[in-house]
Amino acid sequence: MLIDLDRFVAEERPYWEELDQLLTRLEVDAGASLDLPGVRRLHYLYQCCASDLAKVSTFAAEPALRQRLENLVGRAYGEIHEVRGRPHRLRPLHWFRCTFPQTFRRHRRAFHVSLSAMMLGALFAALILFARPDLKPFLIPAQFGHLYSDPSERVAREESTDEDPLAGARARFSAMLMINNTRVSILTMAAGLAWGLGSLFLLFQNGLILGAVMIDYILAGESAFLFGWLLPHGAVEIPSIILAGQAGLVLGGAIIGHGDSATLRTRLRRVGPDLVTLIAGVALLLVWAGLVEAFLSQYHEPYVPYALKIAFGMTELVLLFLFLYRSGLHDEDRRAKEAP
Repeated sequence: MLIDLDRFVAEERPYWEELDQLLTRLEVDAGASLDLPGVRRLHYLYQCCASDLAKVSTFAAEPALRQRLENLVGRAYGEIHEVRGRPHRLRPLHWFRCTFPQTFRRHRRAFHVSLSAMMLGALFAALILFARPDLKPFLIPAQFGHLYSDPSERVAREESTDEDPLAGARARFSAMLMINNTRVSILTMAAGLAWGLGSLFLLFQNGLILGAVMIDYILAGESAFLFGWLLPHGAVEIPSIILAGQAGLVLGGAIIGHGDSATLRTRLRRVGPDLVTLIAGVALLLVWAGLVEAFLSQYHEPYVPYALKIAFGMTELVLLFLFLYRSGLHDEDRRAKEAP
């Protein structure tokens, strides 16, 4: 076989270099993986190099080139036909900083629907109580019976007391909040098994409670107390419940499988890692919310100025928004550039 060796090398070298870069990335980063187009590109480059190796094998005067291609083909063969599991390093900070917000952004439409369901419930309750304040017991469950009293009376009572409301019980109260809120979040996600409708119902129900409480205190002229009480922990707790609803809608979408010809089992296996990531992230956020509610939210003026508590809550809300929508973007861009 007669070929122009210099021209052959010039034309084929870009493929060799691309394969070398791809293999190096997979070998250096133990957690690196390829999507379907990436796997196809790897296989194509492997075939090109194997074909080129067969061609240059006839040239005894080019041992260095042949050795380079043999090395590339061997590495590619080992990568393609590897049967052992690739080792994964446990990187919790990277998971929280990158994987969690990236997963959130992949399903942001479900989050927006989840947010809308809760806001709709809050608006509905606010309109009902604005017209019929006597219906408050029907909108607020009995387990929150302490909220049935007049808001102004509660504010006056809590602002006038000199006693620590959680003296010696802050840690226990915080743990109780974490457990209860995590249970509610898991239930909200699991309710997505009912084609996502269960999650939407629970979000609407939570919105009813939130809207009823807020309009009750606003109509009583206790807005400063309301936001100073709810914002410090609610800026994280309420979005966490919405995130759990997002996970429920993702689960419901996998069950419905609209426009997806894959089997139900395949669809569930596909979204499984994302569901685990979302609910685990929610659990971590609720740990923070529980600590804040026990150690800050329950303390009112004159202990802690409402303006300070409101500023703290607003700062949390902005940081959470930036975290979910911006964190890990650099990692996404890097992977996009490295993709074949």
